[in-house]
Amino acid sequence: MLTYKECIPCFVRQIDEAAKLVTKDEKVQKEIIKEATELLNNIDFQMPPPQMAQNIYRMIEKKLGRQDPYYQIKKQSNAMALSLYPKLKKKVEESKDCLLASLEIAISGNIIDYGAKNSLDIEKEIDNLFKKDFSDEDKIVFQHEDFRRDLDKTNEILYLADNAGEVVFDRVLIEELSKTKKIIYAVREKPIINDALMEDALECGIDQFAEIISSGSDAPGTILNECDSRFIDIFNKARLVISKGQGNYETLSHMESQLIYFLFKAKCPVVARNAGVDVGNIVLMRNRTQG
Repeated sequence: MLTYKECIPCFVRQIDEAAKLVTKDEKVQKEIIKEATELLNNIDFQMPPPQMAQNIYRMIEKKLGRQDPYYQIKKQSNAMALSLYPKLKKKVEESKDCLLASLEIAISGNIIDYGAKNSLDIEKEIDNLFKKDFSDEDKIVFQHEDFRRDLDKTNEILYLADNAGEVVFDRVLIEELSKTKKIIYAVREKPIINDALMEDALECGIDQFAEIISSGSDAPGTILNECDSRFIDIFNKARLVISKGQGNYETLSHMESQLIYFLFKAKCPVVARNAGVDVGNIVLMRNRTQG
């Protein structure tokens, strides 16, 4: 997916938020914003939005040294999501269709995204999950029957992680899938926004049900030429990829060589328009019609 002019205000917001998290020194905050604005003045609209975000955060790192401004936020997100885990599992166990319920829960966890929103009442939004079942209106694109058929064609799945906290919601789906499939769960190599790292996956118990690997990249998406050789080899050989979140959709929506299912909640008007859905819809979308 390309970058659009509507992405610029989102970048500006992220820059301001990251600057405030990294330092309380207003002078340094202004310097960060100034340098980031210069990057935006030379933006390549042919690149996917996560690549621009990567450039911005690399500039901040170069200026201030390796830091993880979202570290505490990620820890809080993990703790909050883990406290909900028994309730999430109960929802699956009481469902008539465990796979469908697990898919809905995994996608619902995609609200935990500080890159897409500058303020979140996660507990309130998660609470709404338990007050209703998703309707067809919520699921404009939800190709779960195709997903079931493609599941039957492979014994191994590559699952691309998105955000910390959200990992617990992924775990619910992974537990269901791991009953019959081997799961490889790929996280980011280094801190970027609130994206999941190895420590987040371990903290949330993913290692009990899947092999955890790093993509080798610090992009808030999956930019293949930024990933390490091991990940690329696994990706190229994968017969089915689960791509979680908007960042992975933005960087892989053009791919046709692998069978990919994109799972996300449309929080951004640009992504929603590209995917042919409305903001707020939950999406399970196949990247091609032939498997």
